[in-house]
Amino acid sequence: MGRILVEKDVEAAVKGGSVYAAGGGGWADHGRMLGYAAVSIGKPELVSIDELDENDWVATAAAIGAPASTTPWEMRGVDYVRAVSLLQEALGEKITGLIIGQNGKSSTLNAWLPSAILGTKVVDAVGDIRAHPTGDMGSIGMAGSPEQMIQTAAGGNRDENRYIELVVRGATAKISPVLRAASDQSGGFIASARNPLRASYVKKNAALGGISMALDLGEAIIEAEKKNATAVIDAICKVTGGHILTSGVITKKDVVYTKEAFDIGTVTIGTGASARTLHVMNEYMAVDDADGARLATFPSVITTLSEEAEPLSVGQLREGMTVHVLHVPMDIIPLSASVLDPSVYPVCEKAMGIEIARYALSAKA
Repeated sequence: MGRILVEKDVEAAVKGGSVYAAGGGGWADHGRMLGYAAVSIGKPELVSIDELDENDWVATAAAIGAPASTTPWEMRGVDYVRAVSLLQEALGEKITGLIIGQNGKSSTLNAWLPSAILGTKVVDAVGDIRAHPTGDMGSIGMAGSPEQMIQTAAGGNRDENRYIELVVRGATAKISPVLRAASDQSGGFIASARNPLRASYVKKNAALGGISMALDLGEAIIEAEKKNATAVIDAICKVTGGHILTSGVITKKDVVYTKEAFDIGTVTIGTGASARTLHVMNEYMAVDDADGARLATFPSVITTLSEEAEPLSVGQLREGMTVHVLHVPMDIIPLSASVLDPSVYPVCEKAMGIEIARYALSAKA
């Protein structure tokens, strides 16, 4: 049966989501805002995909943009609700449940408020267990589909008259960039509801159990925090099945923000033969050893943890910091159709100048 999400679940979702954020941004405080608002005004319900009828409509709730503190973004909780309402109006039928495109500091909680207000279920499935740089990677196999989809967005900086609502129809690959442009015009961050699909399709193509995985991890972290940082790292490894790939001092950070709204570059940990290089495209996408041999590759979870065991985003890293790199191999996590889709990789390989697909697609489907 479904599980009503309550106040204690908010911090667990944020903390577990922060590990699966894999160095990506998002804001823990934005996640807390969404979660506490949802549990205080309603009863958001987490359900497994098996609790829905196979013909029920399930859409993806997402936040679009890569807002730095330099952009005038404003995102209100009601924007997530408005995006779902717009989608239901455009579809002409009720949306029964919402999945999310990826776990993250706030994205793990993207579906909670619409659930509390509109009654849409929070479906325990994700487009990707971990965070990723492109929407296609969380699109559960729709990236290359010619099928007409509906995508909506709402949000923006009200003081600067940047609030935007839009409903677009078309093939996913053609309309997703329209929402990214709207996000830019709105101030850099906008709430969206997109790609309504039948529950039967979601069951076959999403990464099932992704929300409860984040909640379980968060609960273990909160319990371990009563002891010390070592206990937290041990708990993260135990619950995820992962291990610490390397620990050391950041000797070089070479990451630049591109006009396509991506942070791209490398972070080097250690020196000489023991050096490790993290390849970044918003999130950590790969780790190489000093000889250039590959140690970890997306869609495996790759996360940097501080000495205090706090998951750090790429933007928080500084040369001279000591970090631990968590690696949860791809063969022990549920994988969605979109991370096993060869078409999602060329854009990342080109941007970073490294191979991803050859390693990613060797994963067990």
